[in-house]
Amino acid sequence: MCSTKKSTPGDPYRLPCNVKPLHYNLVIKTDLEALKFEGHVAIDLDIVEETSSIVFNCADLELEQVSIHSEALKTEQIQIASQTVDKDQDRVTVQVSTALPAASKAQLRASFKAPLTGSMTGYYFSQTEIDGKKVHYTLTQFEPTDARKAFPCWDEPALKATYDITMVSRADTVNLSNMPVVSEKPYAPNSNEYSDSGDEMGKLTKMFSNLKSEGSSGGWKVTKFQTTPLISSYLVAFANGPFHYIEGSYTSPISGAVRPVRMYATKEIIHQAKFALDVNVRCLPMYEEVFNVEFPLPKLDTLVAHDFDAGAMENWGLITGRTTAYLIDEEKSDIAAKKRVAEVASHEVAHQWFGNITSPEWWDVLYLNEGFATLMGELVILDKLFPEWGASKEFVNVHLQSALALDARRSSHPIEVPCDDAKKVNQIFDALSYSKAGSVLRMLSDFVTEEKFLKGVSIYLKKHLYSHARTVNLWQGISEATGVDVPDIMDNWINKIGFPVLTVTENAGSITVRQDRYLETGDVKEEENQTLWKIPLNLLTTNANGESTVRRDIVMTTREETYQLDTNLPFKLNAGTSGVYRVLYSPERVTTLGRQCSQANSPFDVTDRMGLISDVMQLGKSGLLRTSAGLSLIDAMRSETDYLVWDSISTRVNAIVGVWWEMSDATRNDMNAFRRSLFSPLVKKYGFEPSKDDSHDVRQLRTLAIAEAAAAKDEEVLQELCSRFKLFVDNDDHSKILPDFQRSAYVNAVRNGGRPEWEAAKKVYKNPPTPSAKTHAMAAMTATTDPALIDETFKFLMTDVKSQDMMYFFIGFNGNRHTRRRLFAFLKENFDEIYKRFEGTFALGNIVKISLRGFATQGDLEDAIAFFKDKNTSKFAMPLEQSLDGIRADMKWLEKSNSDVVDWLESWSATHGKAPSKY
Repeated sequence: MCSTKKSTPGDPYRLPCNVKPLHYNLVIKTDLEALKFEGHVAIDLDIVEETSSIVFNCADLELEQVSIHSEALKTEQIQIASQTVDKDQDRVTVQVSTALPAASKAQLRASFKAPLTGSMTGYYFSQTEIDGKKVHYTLTQFEPTDARKAFPCWDEPALKATYDITMVSRADTVNLSNMPVVSEKPYAPNSNEYSDSGDEMGKLTKMFSNLKSEGSSGGWKVTKFQTTPLISSYLVAFANGPFHYIEGSYTSPISGAVRPVRMYATKEIIHQAKFALDVNVRCLPMYEEVFNVEFPLPKLDTLVAHDFDAGAMENWGLITGRTTAYLIDEEKSDIAAKKRVAEVASHEVAHQWFGNITSPEWWDVLYLNEGFATLMGELVILDKLFPEWGASKEFVNVHLQSALALDARRSSHPIEVPCDDAKKVNQIFDALSYSKAGSVLRMLSDFVTEEKFLKGVSIYLKKHLYSHARTVNLWQGISEATGVDVPDIMDNWINKIGFPVLTVTENAGSITVRQDRYLETGDVKEEENQTLWKIPLNLLTTNANGESTVRRDIVMTTREETYQLDTNLPFKLNAGTSGVYRVLYSPERVTTLGRQCSQANSPFDVTDRMGLISDVMQLGKSGLLRTSAGLSLIDAMRSETDYLVWDSISTRVNAIVGVWWEMSDATRNDMNAFRRSLFSPLVKKYGFEPSKDDSHDVRQLRTLAIAEAAAAKDEEVLQELCSRFKLFVDNDDHSKILPDFQRSAYVNAVRNGGRPEWEAAKKVYKNPPTPSAKTHAMAAMTATTDPALIDETFKFLMTDVKSQDMMYFFIGFNGNRHTRRRLFAFLKENFDEIYKRFEGTFALGNIVKISLRGFATQGDLEDAIAFFKDKNTSKFAMPLEQSLDGIRADMKWLEKSNSDVVDWLESWSATHGKAPSKY
């Protein structure tokens, strides 16, 4: 990045710093009938150093008519001595015959064209059916390095510039971009108004000259947009198609300005965008108040696309995202779908400040975008929008546990991760950049108080408006607001790999706490155990009257420390589970904590109980406890009434099922009996029919209980689900499949049925009433155990499935023990085609990870290593190594704990078990 690095000729990863872009005048012409685009760009440059070469990014474009113009030189156009292309690094180098003097201004002009593809990267097309006809439209996805696929540019986040964007399109389509429309007029030949400057009119007229003759759908139009603020290239956005919109507005609490807020989509789905629109309208003023920084653009649009690689993208002023991220029919969708939309919408609006107003200097501090948007969008603001959901508590299950799971592997990486090669940045859009970063920031917020934390964040944003930043800038802002030496506490959390496990040893009147790095394999080497974290302990203690207090001022800074407290009374470290670490207690203390958690007036809240279950079960996996200790803890907590605790229980039980998936029939029967004993009573308690008085917690607990009881082969639950689905198969009657258990009904009916049920699920996939119904249908199709239908589904996967849906099928096949190994064989057989289809997307690494999930034998490990040994894995090397580490960890868990788990289940079943299910 130019602000921290001098120009280095031939640098393989960064553009030279001899020139800096100031302003882009960009014209894009989109032809939806021919599925191609072309354009022209004039880029105003600041010549920082005297130079005879200009290097910029360009990829997959047919580049022509490149010229250089200089204000300092009398010659109108500088003669170009040579023009070379480096396809590996997506660079074009233009050598000029006359050196451009330092501190002067110049302009690079270029024309370009390319086909529109369905790659979901760069400027691409999406397609759907409207009124029975196939329809194409276009949109952009530039993060992290694909703006260069749409126009020549300086494609690095800190190289901000302003943009004037003009779009030329068919007259009956809608054009969208970051800023509002300034003018929109029919194309009129020989008019100078479309030129960025008079001497460029010839090139632009040539580009437009064939507009009348091309295609068959009538005329063309030219849409001009307002000039953007300083913006990173990856946040530039534009789209063209038959879009419809719904609109709301919000009033700025800072200035009183009223801004329009719109959702765009094609007409057959736009009605399902109202909930997302309401979330955007409500959260925008909340962000302004929290940050004390006004949203700087005149409008905020969101475009919902049928084909999209990630979940959503925060383009400034024109957010984009997939249908499952933004569409919902509130009467036909469950709470999980509603929460998903709210989380995504709030997350992307948070980016309008974190990432857009203040951008990362380079991709190594990606977490300044994603960690903050995760914390703000999915906890702080979401908790204000929907307090009944308990987002601050659910964050523990969703984000903290996801972060700890990935960070417990040797192949993890620090939150601030070295990433010189921007083309490999896709690999760090993972649970560490999102969930661990968000969790570490949550820990800091809890330590300094949320009020002071947010004040510090406001200071940080105001000092870096329309600019870029690094970690030190954030720490300065929070330190200023709190008086705390934030770098001293936080540096190792951000810059070192991994996290600690705290081992608690009880003494008479005190506890001794030791910190060591945690690995899920439990075999930490001395050289891997050098980091000392500064750990907020959040020590919860109780007095003789049962009153509890939490000390938030204790920060552990050494390898081992002793703290005075009465161990005869309830106590717990990491109160509220706000710390990014695990706590290892003695087996006796685990038993005591389990009993205390189950008491009516327990001093341990929901987050404490969730954290305890997760810690004990995960420490069992690493061999620091026995896995059976975790099963006993869960068994003792069956009187629990909170959904989130039950969600933690189900996650940990399913982790065992996922690794012991090739267990004997006897052990499987014992495990299912144990699972039924946990969840079937909840189904009986809450039933299948909701009440209008049900809380969100009850609704979610009912949904979870039905799913888990069905997975454990509860005959009554399966009969109920299958009979309701049969009404749909026989009579097209969907009325008895209520939204809250739609997924369970689909999946279990297909799993325990035959072709009629599978065909019914396929019908929903092809013509879904809601996006969530479509994802449930994909889960159902992959749940079949019929060999012929399994074969048919794999064929269907390569012929009838959209690229963006591929991962859902992979997840389903991996979760089906009858198809798990078949899925990896399928990946191997079709690897070249899949690689080509997803090269450059976020999906590629995820597909590899999903295909290897759950394997736990030496043969599986060797098979995976052998297959990828001679493959070019550079674009998914990190997720591949993380997956191989996952196999190694599961192998060790299975080897160390198999007899422990089997013996515990046998003993439990002998005392409590029931006859195996007929299913």
